[in-house]
Amino acid sequence: MEVSPPIPREQFPVTQRYAYLNHAGVAPLPAVTVAAVAAEAARARDKGTVGLDERDEEHETIRGLGAKLMGVPSTDIAFVKNTTEGLGFVANGLDWSPGDVVVVPDLEFPSTLYPWLALDGLGVRVVRVAPLGPEGRLPLDSFRDAIAASRPRLVACSWVQFGRGWRTDLAALAELCRDNNTLLCADVIQGLGALPAELEQWGVDFAVADAHKWLLGPEGIGLFYVRQERRDLLRPLEPGWASVLHRKEWDNLELIHDDSARRFEGGTPNALGLAGLGASLRLLETAGMDSIWHHISRLCDHLVERLRGIGLEVVSDRSPEGRSGIVTFLIGDRDPAATRDRLEESGFVCSARAGGLRVSPHAYNEVDEVDAFIDALEHELSP
Repeated sequence: MEVSPPIPREQFPVTQRYAYLNHAGVAPLPAVTVAAVAAEAARARDKGTVGLDERDEEHETIRGLGAKLMGVPSTDIAFVKNTTEGLGFVANGLDWSPGDVVVVPDLEFPSTLYPWLALDGLGVRVVRVAPLGPEGRLPLDSFRDAIAASRPRLVACSWVQFGRGWRTDLAALAELCRDNNTLLCADVIQGLGALPAELEQWGVDFAVADAHKWLLGPEGIGLFYVRQERRDLLRPLEPGWASVLHRKEWDNLELIHDDSARRFEGGTPNALGLAGLGASLRLLETAGMDSIWHHISRLCDHLVERLRGIGLEVVSDRSPEGRSGIVTFLIGDRDPAATRDRLEESGFVCSARAGGLRVSPHAYNEVDEVDAFIDALEHELSP
């Protein structure tokens, strides 16, 4: 199967040493991203405060690129340091009452669950929805039953679950939440950059993702979406000079929150992280999200075919509506972590998750890498 990568492989020096199939973990940085970070560091070294107005204009361009990728207005985007921070802004920014309920899928990534469990002292109760079947699917009916039984204030979930990679239909879930006067907060880190997104059209209220996975960006920088109609529901938790309407009017001490999502940005931005994020977003934009997802999906289909061909059980949902860029499979009684380590020594990078191995290719990977991975895996598992 010949598949031409939509993102140029030469952007990824990692390919000279590894078949890197772990973008659901931490992505290797593209060459353009490293160059952008270095350029911003050099600017700060050589110019200090000179040129900051131009840098601020570039930050707004980057905000627009992130908003386009999410399918939302740029005024609804704030920069955050990571997904956990954005989820915390929602969990701690809402006004809760004793008896309020949050519905969360079970088997979520810890950071998608902990902010809501931490509200226990306010009398907020968390209801966990159990995934179904070996693939861990979570159909809309499961959410519907949980919402009907508990009447939650908010539903929090991942767009794509980190361990087995099932994908939630956010548009259908958002409609269900609206019909029940319930807010929807989505952790989109395992989908954004791999799957096309239309968060505003889908009706999601809050969403967050940082850059170091499918966005191919640096750690420590992310995108936080707050739907315009929901903005005033959240109390800004870190007010500072950058969060007010009159930022840079240093002698104006009135606290007037910016009327955009910038109100959630308290102070000095992560300039190096933003420089890298901007370069990565431009790389994704040039390739096009439809092409990126088509390529990732075809690679995963080929991987699944090869895995089943050597008798391994795939536990990721591969249905058209539930698939993602994550393929997790079981390796019998072998230790997944030890097997992962030996594969890495042989030049193949994946993760041990959900009781098996998790593979997550991106749009610069090639079919030959998948085939070589299967050959190495089969050799590793042979008696």
